[in-house]
Amino acid sequence: MRFREYIVYRLVLAVFVIIGVVTVVFFVSRVIPSDPAALWVGAHPTPEAIEKAREQLHLNDPVVKQFAYYLWSLLHGDLGVSIRTHNPVATDLKSAFTATFELILAAEFIAIVIAIPLGVYSAVKKDSWVDNFGRVFAISGVSLPAFWFGIVLQLIFFKHLGILPLAGRVDTVVMLEHPLHVITGFYLLDSLLTGNIPVFVDALKHLILPALTLAMYPIGLITRQVRSMMIEVLNENYIRTAWAYGLPSRKIYFKYALKNAIAPALITVGLSFAYTLVGAFLVELIFNWPGLGRYAAYAILSMDYPAVLGVTIITATAYVFINLIVDLIQVKLDPRIRL
Repeated sequence: MRFREYIVYRLVLAVFVIIGVVTVVFFVSRVIPSDPAALWVGAHPTPEAIEKAREQLHLNDPVVKQFAYYLWSLLHGDLGVSIRTHNPVATDLKSAFTATFELILAAEFIAIVIAIPLGVYSAVKKDSWVDNFGRVFAISGVSLPAFWFGIVLQLIFFKHLGILPLAGRVDTVVMLEHPLHVITGFYLLDSLLTGNIPVFVDALKHLILPALTLAMYPIGLITRQVRSMMIEVLNENYIRTAWAYGLPSRKIYFKYALKNAIAPALITVGLSFAYTLVGAFLVELIFNWPGLGRYAAYAILSMDYPAVLGVTIITATAYVFINLIVDLIQVKLDPRIRL
């Protein structure tokens, strides 16, 4: 199969996967006992107001007809209106998604920068104290829950050291004194583009703890994967040949060995990226981060099913496309893999 045909094939499959996820979530949300009309009307609703809301939200129609309405709106780019905020779901998701994506990118950057060198040196120094430290660190990152890391980091860096903020995306006082002109929704990028250095510094400080918390699981996962692949590659004949030619150790490890060991690890990086998208839900609640996870948590607690469906579509789409990108990168890196 040609490269372009493979991409089209995967995109068609992705559409079916997303439709399947939306179908399941839609019908499950309808069988859960709740009254969205009463939530839509607000506190102290009258029977007339509730009935009017039912008509407005198509709740008196059969479930299949409601699903048809939703799919038709979805085809026109309309994700519905949030029952909790009364805003278009697409508008709510736009601001929440950029906040979450900024957090995930920072977490993945931290994970890759720490995990790959740690995995390489653990393999090179196998069974030494470096390797033991790397393995303990990796197992801790995978096995311990993210909320525990978050709380520990808050205790150390906010309560005892007082050098990093407890929660939030940026300090309110800083935003009042130095208003940020939002261009992309990524505070770090927008503050740099507009030359707003005080907001950049403050946003960076607020980003460190939640990003580090979210990065712990990917660090453990990637470190273990890189270590195991490096141990296998370092025993290959071409590595022995490189040693025999007297090449520098750094060049052998990072140019020749890591190049062949990194391809399988890329799958782990991609899957960990998708994990951080889901794992961000709890981390955002701990750090009061105004992202997709906090929005989804409030939507679930208030039975705001249009918002839940919107988050589901965004998450499923991101997950599918991340896996597609990882597969394509792996094909490019490893010629033995055939489409």
